[in-house]
Formats: sequence, C-alpha cells, structure tokens
Amino acid sequence: MNTDTFAYRHIGPREEDLLEMLKVVGVKNLEELISQTIPDDIRLEEDLNLSTAMTENEFLNHIRDLARKNKVFKSYIGLGYHPTILPGVIQRNILENPGWYTAYTPYQAEIAQGRLEALLNYQTMISDLTGLPIANASLLDEATAAAEAMSMFYGARSRDKKKAGASKFFVSIHCLHQNIELIKTRSEPLGIELVIGDHREVNLSDDYFGALLQYPAADGEIFEYDAFMADAEKFDVQVAVAADIMSLVLLSPPGELGAKAVVGTTQRFGIPLGFGGPHAAYFATTEDYKRFIPGRIIGQTVDRDGNKALRMALQTREQHIKRDKATSNICTAQVLLAVMAGAYGAYHGPKGLKHIAQKIHFHTVSLSEGLNRLGYTQVNQNFYDTLRIELGQVDKEEIRSRAIAREVNLRYISAHEVGISINETTNMEAIEEILEIFAEAKEATAPKIKLLEVSVIPESLKRTSSFMEQSVFNRYHSETEMMRYLKALERKDLSLNHSMISLGSCTMKLNAATEMLPLSWPLWANIHPFAPTNQTLGYRELITNLERDLAEITGFHSMSMQPNSGAQGEYAGLMVIRAYHQSRGDSQRDIALIPSSAHGTNPASAVMAGMKVVVVKSDEAGKIDVEDLRAKAEKHSANLAALMITYPSTHGVFEERVREITQIIHDNGGQVYMDGANMNAQVGLTSPGAIGADVCHLNLHKTFAIPHGGGGPGMGPIGVAEHLASFLPGHPLVKTGGKNPISPVSAAPYGSGLILLISYGYIKMLGMRGLKASTEYAILNANYLKERLHGAYEVLYSNENNRVAHEMIIDCRPFKKDSGIEVTDIAKRLMDYGYHAPTVSFPVAGTVMIEPTESESKQELDRFIEAMLSIRHEMAEVHNGNFDAENNPLKNAPHTMQQLTADHWNFPYDRKTAAFPLDYLYQNKFWPSVRRVDDAYGDRNLICTCEPIESYMEEEA
Repeated sequence: MNTDTFAYRHIGPREEDLLEMLKVVGVKNLEELISQTIPDDIRLEEDLNLSTAMTENEFLNHIRDLARKNKVFKSYIGLGYHPTILPGVIQRNILENPGWYTAYTPYQAEIAQGRLEALLNYQTMISDLTGLPIANASLLDEATAAAEAMSMFYGARSRDKKKAGASKFFVSIHCLHQNIELIKTRSEPLGIELVIGDHREVNLSDDYFGALLQYPAADGEIFEYDAFMADAEKFDVQVAVAADIMSLVLLSPPGELGAKAVVGTTQRFGIPLGFGGPHAAYFATTEDYKRFIPGRIIGQTVDRDGNKALRMALQTREQHIKRDKATSNICTAQVLLAVMAGAYGAYHGPKGLKHIAQKIHFHTVSLSEGLNRLGYTQVNQNFYDTLRIELGQVDKEEIRSRAIAREVNLRYISAHEVGISINETTNMEAIEEILEIFAEAKEATAPKIKLLEVSVIPESLKRTSSFMEQSVFNRYHSETEMMRYLKALERKDLSLNHSMISLGSCTMKLNAATEMLPLSWPLWANIHPFAPTNQTLGYRELITNLERDLAEITGFHSMSMQPNSGAQGEYAGLMVIRAYHQSRGDSQRDIALIPSSAHGTNPASAVMAGMKVVVVKSDEAGKIDVEDLRAKAEKHSANLAALMITYPSTHGVFEERVREITQIIHDNGGQVYMDGANMNAQVGLTSPGAIGADVCHLNLHKTFAIPHGGGGPGMGPIGVAEHLASFLPGHPLVKTGGKNPISPVSAAPYGSGLILLISYGYIKMLGMRGLKASTEYAILNANYLKERLHGAYEVLYSNENNRVAHEMIIDCRPFKKDSGIEVTDIAKRLMDYGYHAPTVSFPVAGTVMIEPTESESKQELDRFIEAMLSIRHEMAEVHNGNFDAENNPLKNAPHTMQQLTADHWNFPYDRKTAAFPLDYLYQNKFWPSVRRVDDAYGDRNLICTCEPIESYMEEEA
C-alpha cells in the first residue's frame, strides 16, 4: 500500500472499510455503484488528461519553485491595494488555524457564537469609522460593494422617483477604475443610465436617483463634497462614497458629510495583497436601508433563557426566500477576512489605528516635501497617502527604469505623471529610496529629509468624532490577551476540526494543510494585482495550468478565474450568454428557465443579468418535469436565453434525461447554464460538457477544497464552450478574457488570486486517479449513509435504481405530524451530539439535506448515524408519551454547560440524556455556548453593533 499519496490522506474510508460499506450498499464494487448512479450516456469514455499526482512534499517543492518566478517589489501602486503588516498573533491564530478557516456560514447560531462576535466587532468598527449606524458582515470586494450600493438605491427609490422614471446614476470620474468598470457591468442589464463625469461640473436633476464618489480620489486628492451633497439632497439623490478605510481614522466620516452609503475594502487592516484577494469589502448605510442592505448582518438577540446571543439578522438567505424578487444575489461573503480585519482593529485599538494612519500620512508629507525640493510638482492640493507627481521634462521611462532597478513599483498615470501611494510598511529608508529614484532621473542629489510629523489635511476635512470606544477595542493590546481572546472565540464555534459538517450542497470536505501552507509565503501573499506581468510569472503559470486542468475536468474550451464567489460566477456566466445572444442580433432573448428546485441565487442572478425568470416544475420524483420544460421552451422559443440547471439536481439525483433536457433548450435557441454546486459528484466520471452544458461556474470553495472560512472566501470561476470563449470577462488594467470580453465582474483581474493555490494543489496532488476516486467515495459515503438510516428516516428522492448522488434529502415532515417534532428541533438536538446540522429546509421545507463528502471516515459516518438513530429513538419516545410533548430533549435543545452545572435541574429527563446521550461524547464533548436563539426577537429589535463602553461600566459597577 502506497501511504505516500495525497489521495490516501484526503479520502476518509480505509481499504479495510470498503468491502463492508459496499456490502451495506448492496454492490460488489465501486464501479457497480457508479453505474447504478450515473446515466450511462453521460459517463466519460476516457480518463481525464491530467498530470501524474504529486506527493505532498513534491507539491511543496513545486509550488516553491513557481513562487520563485514571482518578484515581490516594494509596491506604491495603490488603487485600492496596499502592502500591510499582518500581526503574527492574527496570522497564527486565525489565518492558519483550521478552527477558524474550516467553519461554515453561521446559520446555526448556537454553535457559531465566536464567529458571530468577531463579525459584530467588524460591523461595529465599520459603523464607527464610516459614521453610519448599520454595517453588514462584509461583501466580496470594493467594486462589488459600490455596485451593490447603486442597486440598493435603485431598488429602494421613492415612489415619486419611480413614478418619474428616475434612472440616472452619477459616477465620479475620480473613482477607482475597477469601481467604474464594474458599475458599468451591473448597471446596463438593469436599465440604469450611467453618467460618468467630474462631480464639480455635473448638473444633478430629478432624473438622478443616486451617485458614487471616491474619498480620497483614485489619484489621491481629497475633495470637499459639501456643495455636491447639498445639490444631491435638493434633488433627492442618494450618495454613496467609496472610502479608504485607513484614511477615515483621520478624515471626516462620509456619514457625517451626508453619504447614505459608504463602501470600500478592509484590505488595509492587515490583509495580504494576495494578487487581488481575498479581501473583505465593507458596506455601511443608514437606518432607512436596513431592509435593503445586501449581504449579511449580524444582530443581537436573546436565547431561551433571556441571555444575550448573536445571530444573522434580516438578510439570512434572503435570496433563497425572495428568489427573483431578491435585492441581491450575494451568497458568499468574506467572513474569514472580515474576522481578521476586525481582529486587527481590536489588536491595535483606536490609538493604534491613529498611530498607523498618522505614520502613513506623515511619510507621505515627507515624500511630498522632498519631491518639491527636487523641482517636481506635487499636484494634489489635499492628500492623505497618495501623491500625483508632474514630471516636467522628465519622461516616465526615466523614472520607471530606475525604479525597477531598485525593485520599486510606482503607478504611471501618463507620459509625464506618476502616482505614489504610501502604506503601513513604509519607513524613512523607503522614502529616501524613492527620492533617490527621482533625483537620479534629473541627475541630481536627493535631499536629506527627516520625518515631518505634520498634517496637511485641512481643518474642514479632519475627523473630530471619536470611534471604537467599545470595550473590545480597548482591552486586547498585548499578544497574550489577544491570543486568549481569539482562542475564547474559537472555542465557541464548531468547525471541521471537531466533527463532520454534512451540509448538503456545501461540500464541507478536508481543507488539507499542505494546500493551505503556501498562502502565508511572501512570494504569493505580497503581490499587487496590477503589478507588471514580468513580476507575476509564477501566478500566471499557476493560473494557466489551473485553467487548463479545470477545462479538462469540465469538458469546456476556456475558463475565467475572475468571479470571486459562486453567485458572481452565476452572474458572469449569464452575462456571457447575454453577450453571445447580442452578438448574433438576438437581443430579445431574455427568458431564463429555472427549475423550481434551483438555488435561490439562480433566479436572483438571472434578474441581475437583465433576464425574466420562468419557473419549470419538478415531478413527483423531484426531477425536472421534462414536458413542462419542453412546453415552456417552445412557448418562449423566440426569446429563450438560457436554462439554469444544477447537476446532479439539488434533490441529489442524476437525472437520466439530462441530455434530452439540454437538447430541448438548444433546439429552441437557448444556452444551457449549469450551476456547479454539485460538481463533487461529477469530477472524473462525467462533466458539464458531457451533459451538453454551454457554461458552468465552479465553487472552488466546495468541490476544489478552498475552505469556507465561516462563510467565505469563495471563488466561482466559469468554464465555457468554444462559441462563448470570446466573451469571457476582461479588466481595465490587466488584459484578461476573450476577444470580445464583457466588462469585469470583480475588482481584481483574477478575483481572489491567492486562494487559487489551494485548488491548484488539490488537483495536482490528487491527479486523475485521485480526483476520480474522490468522486466515487463521495457517492459511496452518501449511499452508505442512506442505507444505514433506512427504516428510521426516509430519503425523499432517489433514482430508478434507488441510488442518490453525493447527497440526499431526508424527509422530516412525518415527525411533526406524529410527535410534534420539527426539523429545527432535530437540527438543534444534533448540537448536543457534537454535530452541525445538515442543510435545513432547502430545497424542500421540513427536510434536511445531507452530504458526507469523500473525506469522512467510516468511523465518523458511523458516529453520525448513531446520533441520527438516537435522535429518531427520542422522537419515538415523544410519540409514545415517554417524553413530554413540549418539555423534551429535542424541544429544549441545545443544552449548555451552564444548564448542566446549575444547582437546579427543572426538566423531566436527566442530565445525561440532555448532554451525554451517547458514550462517544465523553471523549470529545462540544458545548453550545447559548441555548436556542430567538430569531423573531432579533429582527424586531435590530442591534448590529457592539454595546457602548458605558454599558460595560454599568455591569462592572
């Protein structure tokens, strides 16, 4: 047995377990199971053409060699991306800690209180710095956040604005390029008319509903926006400001200037450049928009005992509820990065942040003074960290060649203008080096400059309001205290390092340490997304190889790595289809057929792409009703744009008629978009190309091992057939995409480039055989669970051979009828058994969807089965009258340590039944930190920031 292979470590069941599992399932071998699960007509005839699997050590040597092809220059490019200093205590205890990065989105609040508290800290920090009362728990990137602000204003227009048909949105020409371009992408399908110009010259009117300004501007100028804000208020124009988060420590908060939304990125708060990401974008707004704000809000509530607790409020799976009426398709946030940024804020506190912000500004002032002494003209009248230098008779190439020789990257605005953005890592030695570059270009001597600790920010723009006075930002400033605080939060969260998380459709598999290790290496982490091509050869080789491998796996011609979430991938795929139809003169094609079982992001994305949703029925077996599909495709033949299909279906079944389904769409002029959420059941056995799809997005944070990070980061690259390749998304600053690219869908050209290393490692270490085996074992584990639970729980859908794919839906509705036990009670009771609940009530209300993945061992599967069977016995005890109908272990779940250790026990069952119903729990007990939370209370009493310092003082008194 070769124990050196990565597949041996990645796949859970051992060889000695296989025969027993196959016997339970009722097949002789894996191939027999797969043939009973996947239709023959879509099986791949040949193995994937991928490189031979590397061992973990070979991969680390390979990725190190690739890294050496990158060059880490000192970066002063700016444009929303800056070198940072990540405190070691945060790097070690969050970024490199599986207790944080393997957690799932906090839908089960009782076992996610640590993450929720960290996100509440983040929201509070953002709210304080922006001067607005409500902030969400992060978005994908600054450009996306700016586009979401536009969409929010548009969707929430006043009755008068809607009646008047106000559809103009003003964008300042001084905004970051990527912000402008992404807003172009998002506005056109919605019928929003963009007006791009100088805010000092535009004439606002009743035709406008919103505007976007940059603060400070892309080139560094800090404009006074008083006159614009007054004009906007006169015409009821809602203003969003994209603001540099570090500058807001020193500058007047946009909320105090009249902004109704403030957006940006928290990358400056200790997050590595990462070739563009992942970074947590922030979004803050006023109370008026609390029902419209995109993404997730963490709010305070109470648990069953009246104790304070946290939960996701208002926006929880909003797109899954409202579907095509949703205000946003945002599903993945950047939780891990928001947690890190919030921890950075807590570690430094307001005094530390002010020190850092002033240090950046003082070094910028010192550099400006030195350049002026050299005879250069510094253009910006008011600035924080960015200078715009007029070179006079000096050509930019004179500067560039000397800068490159010193491994320095500047921003070259024009032939005679250079931009310089100073950052947290800059010291006086670096300032002297920049001055020497500019001096040499003039054949002059660089002036001797001392750090000028003076501010050139005008009094009218200086911040006067306090911020971050809450206790959490003023307690943890020693590393010991910070380490203990982070560990205390981590202990409140159930992650993959504790037990299996069997969430259907979410594929919570192993995130191998070897895949994660290179993320901290400087040659990967410290690369600016707009760095010159010859400095990013390692990244480009990796991305090219990954694109080739993913194209092979999906059966497609080309890939785009730009979308930085699954929802962004959906949107990008639909926009590519839209561009294809328009190129053929078929602009009228705007109908998207979407099965009723589809993810809620599907209809939301279709509407964002300018399409109209027509729902296709499911039959009694949970499959697409092919006759209903045919009738609707033919009815809308002249206007059919696309079918959105998940395969295998969200019901956990490979539909046998899938080729017929895709052919119906093609016969009626449409394109087939496949949601890649369930690719973990396809890799190596079938493919989107094999079923006849034209485009597919891949959730790299599902199938390809990027960790969920508590709800993000994610990546959602798309693969397309050859006829769509020319429309893949481009970028204004880095050449990407096809010959006729759509405008960008993400701020950075390759999305969250840093985490592509994880999926690259996953593929390279598994190789063809390992990838195929992973899919086979994912299907085996699901069917093993199904058979072991048979008789106690019934699976809602299976195929003609009574097989499920990699996941299954268990019907819990009969239990409510028999014993009054609801699916939520089962979910909460699983916490007492040390497990995160499977996916609850999606896609069918009153059910749970279970996906064990290939990484879970037979022993872990058996423990989970034991827990589920024990819970089934408890439900029977309620039904038989042995447990009280309302006062029983399921209705009271979860049980906390506080309950178990209290002097009084007021329940009609014993403590052991409550907290230790099975013996394995004595070895590894996870304690929920609060009892069942009150969701309704939290929505009625929305509190989404930390309490002020006064409340803590009262408690201490």
